[in-house]
Amino acid sequence: MILQSLQLTNFKNIAHCSLDFSPKINCFLGDNGVGKSNLLDAIHYLSFCKSFAGLSDPMLIKRGEDFAIARGRYLRRDVEEELVVGLAAGKRKSFKRSGKEYRRLSEHIGLFPLVMVAPADIELINGSGEVRRRFLDMVISQADARYLEALIRYNQALTQRNSMLRDAVGDANLYLAVEMQMEMAAEYIHKVRAERIDRLSEIFGRYYAAISDTRETPRLIYRSHLSEGRSFGELLNVNRERDRILRHTSIGIHRDDIEMTLDDMPARQTASQGQAKTYTLALRFAQYEFLREITSLSPLLLLDDIFDKLDAGRVERIMQIVATDTFGQIFITDTNRRHLDEIISLTDGGDAIWQVSDGQFTPINQPNL
Repeated sequence: MILQSLQLTNFKNIAHCSLDFSPKINCFLGDNGVGKSNLLDAIHYLSFCKSFAGLSDPMLIKRGEDFAIARGRYLRRDVEEELVVGLAAGKRKSFKRSGKEYRRLSEHIGLFPLVMVAPADIELINGSGEVRRRFLDMVISQADARYLEALIRYNQALTQRNSMLRDAVGDANLYLAVEMQMEMAAEYIHKVRAERIDRLSEIFGRYYAAISDTRETPRLIYRSHLSEGRSFGELLNVNRERDRILRHTSIGIHRDDIEMTLDDMPARQTASQGQAKTYTLALRFAQYEFLREITSLSPLLLLDDIFDKLDAGRVERIMQIVATDTFGQIFITDTNRRHLDEIISLTDGGDAIWQVSDGQFTPINQPNL
């Protein structure tokens, strides 16, 4: 899959841009805060219907303006397609694929797969279980529409059960009706998570070794209440009185986590900055290969300021990995032109570089696209 061109109007600090992209590597050079990451966030939005940075839609509209538009033209399975998102203050966003508005935005997830690598990925190691669940859900949802539907149903039923607990509802039959919906969704979610984490972990270990060039052993271990052998319905029933006291659901797949270890020790406690950066990069590269394997599409790969806190050896090995045919179209930002030039020197040519300043994009090296 290729993003052929992108047009933005009033998206964050970008008043207007119209860019045609290389089908391989596209580099954006500039100081921090000039708009490089904002461009990547717009591309991310077109795949996920939301900002990678977690910003609400009104916050994506350039200050002082009433609307924002992002328009991307893609080549997907040899068919040209266009995605257009329109944001307006105080109005519902418009999201169209080839001129047709989506009935539900969840129908779009996974059709235009994308992997984003950013400094905030360190939270996969240091953050809460919610961060790691979100990562896992994002990986699987792009490859499994049934999983996403089950996740939506589970979260809706979970919200309903928590509301009943807060309101001190006492009717056991009402709880059973909601918990039945949760159980049906949870069983599928747990099964798929357990299967997918095994495959993801296998790919991840290979990328970690390639980047680190060490014998360190990283592991991803799936932790879930449902792995303990009891049915989810039984667990909910046993914990119902406790949940009434707590006024929320204390057990379930919304409490799942991925334990991340390095040489059998918690990575958050023992990994150096370089090891932690290597860990998260390997996770994202594994996510890319996993998605390509499952969807038979080459996702877009967005690399935002990935070389910080890495020694020269790891930087060189990452450059070599990125320049291989394993990856399809790549968008990469950096403040150091040397990194970008070295990556391009490893490819067969046809790559592009832009200088970015105050939301404006000036071609430096622009082949015939």
